[in-house]
Amino acid sequence: MNLLTAEHVEKRYANHLALDDVSIAVPEKSIFGLLGPNGAGKTTLIRIINQITGPDKGEITFAGRKMKADDIYQIGYLPEERGLYKKMKVGEQALYLSQLKGISKGDAIKQLKIWFEKFEIQGWWDKKVEELSKGMAQKVQFIVTVIHEPKLLIFDEPFSGFDPINANLLKDEILKLKEKGSTIIFSTHNMGSVEELCDHIALINKSKNILHGPINEVRKQYGSNIFELAYRGESHKLNACLDANYSLVSEKDEAGVRKALIKVNNFSSDNRLLNLVLPAVEVVGFNQVIPSMNDIFIQVVQDYNSANGVSAN
Repeated sequence: MNLLTAEHVEKRYANHLALDDVSIAVPEKSIFGLLGPNGAGKTTLIRIINQITGPDKGEITFAGRKMKADDIYQIGYLPEERGLYKKMKVGEQALYLSQLKGISKGDAIKQLKIWFEKFEIQGWWDKKVEELSKGMAQKVQFIVTVIHEPKLLIFDEPFSGFDPINANLLKDEILKLKEKGSTIIFSTHNMGSVEELCDHIALINKSKNILHGPINEVRKQYGSNIFELAYRGESHKLNACLDANYSLVSEKDEAGVRKALIKVNNFSSDNRLLNLVLPAVEVVGFNQVIPSMNDIFIQVVQDYNSANGVSAN
């Protein structure tokens, strides 16, 4: 079941078309990666979901019905541009923002103290926000984003400014939120994080959704039909057994095991390739080379821009 869908959404600002017939479906209890170059339209879509602005055309549905104004209380939003009051004390501000989410003062204090301890910022409760580092301020804003346990969480570049240790801490917490039943929209340029966290993705470019689906299917779809064969034996015997349906791309020796990259041409299968090489060499490993999300991102955007005669900027 999808928790949120956007159907044929269009949004125009003066002469700029920010979103052009964009549709996405965010499955319940999943992490959904919203990807795209700067200026593609991601932030506009996020603003529409958060009811900060409305679409010119199209519809947003939430939990199986048209989104209502009070659905905003079931959404937690961490924007890329952070917004804390610098002169307020950290604990005072976190408490105030938590109560705005509908949590009683007593419950907010209890939950905030748990979160502050988890993020190792309990000693900063009585400090002013302006005394915090960027990373610490982001921890505070993350906490007040999730504290009311909303059905939908939207994180826009949540790891920006974090060192690797704190980025991993945040990733762990995001995965725990998913396990507890939250649905998460995750907007980022960090393709490594997408591969680690996301179940589904949508790639928006030049205001259009140009790629979407489960991340594993997307990666397979853009596979290069190249396989890595790890083997023991003589290289010339491997070359001799390959017919015209297979091309040896490269080969190297690693600690006594040779690794060959072989491209499958035409309509030949990987099973047939294995049957050809097994009599000639000892196979110790065989797998398809799947492109990274970073490679796919670059390829799809470049192909779209080239096909539509638009510049990358």
